[in-house]
Amino acid sequence: MKTNLQKMLDGEAYDSRDPELLELYHRARALILAYNTCDSRDLDRRNELISQLLGKVGKGVWIETPFFCDYGIHIEIGENTFVNTNCMFLDDNKITIGKNGLIAPYVQIYTATHPLKASDRIYQDGDSTRYHTSTKPVNIGDNVWIGGNSVIFPGVTIGNNVTIGAGSVVTKDIPDDVLAFGNPCQVVRRL
Repeated sequence: MKTNLQKMLDGEAYDSRDPELLELYHRARALILAYNTCDSRDLDRRNELISQLLGKVGKGVWIETPFFCDYGIHIEIGENTFVNTNCMFLDDNKITIGKNGLIAPYVQIYTATHPLKASDRIYQDGDSTRYHTSTKPVNIGDNVWIGGNSVIFPGVTIGNNVTIGAGSVVTKDIPDDVLAFGNPCQVVRRL
């Protein structure tokens, strides 16, 4: 029988209040708190904390504070990628970001999703109201610049050498070597 963690990573409906998932969540919260309050000059400690928090961190990765995520362990960031302030990566599934990326302030990457219909989304578990949740991974290629206040939806793949304009809502895959922006985000031209 699958654990809720395995269901979550497999994109199946899962219980986000499962004790194993809550423990991973609390672990991440402690590391995020330590990272977000660490002296910016203490590079060794910052690197140690972010390496403990994230699943994989390439050489030269810089993540501005504050930074937020759900679990951290499902996030992989390639070398020399810069993540600016106030980014939120909801890594209920895998988030993979390639090398040489620029992630602007307030970028949000979501992997969790819920049924659209309220009666399919909400259920009672004893005295507790719960929500059906499933996930889809997000993949971002190499040399990608994502403009500030952009939102990346569950299941999206962004190719290599892409620029996403500020304020975009990326609901579908974006191919290599393009400029894309808008709500919903659309390819504007090849680069």
